[in-house]
Amino acid sequence: MPTPMPAHQPLFLRNVCLPDGRSGLDLLVRDGRIEAVGPALAVPPDAKAIDAQGWLLSPPFVDAHFHMDSTLSYGLPRVNASGTLLEGIALWGELKPLLTEEAIADRALAYCDWAVARGLLAIRSHVDVCDDRLLAVRALRAVQRQVAPYLDLQLVAFPQDGVLRSPRALHNLKAALDLGVEVVGGIPHFERTMADGAESVRLLCELAAERGLRVDMHCDESDDPLSRHIETLAQQTQRLGLQGRVTGSHLTSMHSMDNYYVSKLLPLIAEAGVHVVANPLINITLQGRHDTYPRRRGMTRVPELLAAGVNVGFGQDCVMDPWYALGSGDMLEVAGMGLHVAQMTSVAAQRQCFDAVTVNNARILGLEGYGLAPGCRADFVLLQARSPSEAIRLRAHRLLVVRAGTVVSRMAPATAELSLPGRPATADFTAQTQGPPSQAPR
Repeated sequence: MPTPMPAHQPLFLRNVCLPDGRSGLDLLVRDGRIEAVGPALAVPPDAKAIDAQGWLLSPPFVDAHFHMDSTLSYGLPRVNASGTLLEGIALWGELKPLLTEEAIADRALAYCDWAVARGLLAIRSHVDVCDDRLLAVRALRAVQRQVAPYLDLQLVAFPQDGVLRSPRALHNLKAALDLGVEVVGGIPHFERTMADGAESVRLLCELAAERGLRVDMHCDESDDPLSRHIETLAQQTQRLGLQGRVTGSHLTSMHSMDNYYVSKLLPLIAEAGVHVVANPLINITLQGRHDTYPRRRGMTRVPELLAAGVNVGFGQDCVMDPWYALGSGDMLEVAGMGLHVAQMTSVAAQRQCFDAVTVNNARILGLEGYGLAPGCRADFVLLQARSPSEAIRLRAHRLLVVRAGTVVSRMAPATAELSLPGRPATADFTAQTQGPPSQAPR
């Protein structure tokens, strides 16, 4: 459970709209929880009142797939010249002997600052356990404790080099779990053979079942249509009764599979209750590297998975590390890339992309008290937008970020002062419909 923020005076937000389309609502927070949501609520005399001016109030952004141990290490010890997944893995292997706990923690804390400023208040991070020193595990466990008052950091014991392929990986993974890491990870497609990959899935799922833990595997991050470890993951989930506790991350091979096989695979995933995380920025960057033209998009079949009833989230995956030179912790950028790659341009589909970086990811992490209903934790972000679609389109400014009823970040609204003959003095980027003025919440 997250460490609570210190108790403060009640917080009252006047005139917000919600992702479900309701508008003109007030929200009252007391003792770190949402006490009431509705129209024309009475303002308690002791409350701190903020006029939200009709802007969009969202539950906090959640990232269900990240690598905190490597973040902000871009250029160390060199740049990934080819930009490929395999060179990134090799480069990470070169960097690991040079790592220190202090450097890992410093970079992770800096990224957590970025995250909070972006309204990203929950992150699931994979941490490599193939270094026998477990430096990254110890560093991120310390970071996890330090950021707990303002950010939920969930850790996955990730055998980057393969739990069977790397001689001490299984020993180290168990040691990481003993140190408090909460989720069992894996990378079956990186094992030496398909059989070893399937065996690693069985072994790791059994370990998670024994310890009562969740599972999140890098699964089929490949352009090879015969990389089908998600099938094994779904089968083991059902065999061991792990429904709802297992996630298959990436699943990029699915974009290359034939439709008949996928027509059998989708209901298997759904019946097993396996969550899926696509990583749009990274998948579109790293996949299809061996193609000439036509070049494959590289992301899993998000609309089809959603239509089959599978819970799908989007992850940031990497920010300025051996695999990806860009990124800023902006989950709206992730949602926007997912929208474009999957061609999810209908109003309903755009809302699904917003859900993929909020409520869907919260389900994957198993967050308790997440949401905007009375009784939920008072964690939310006020966006300079009037709808989820507009938030994605504008990469909306995070006017307020609130954790446990305390404002932890503020951002000035986006405005441009113009000097154009016969035109307004400012440009309102949300002005396609009538709405509130572009002012900061008071």
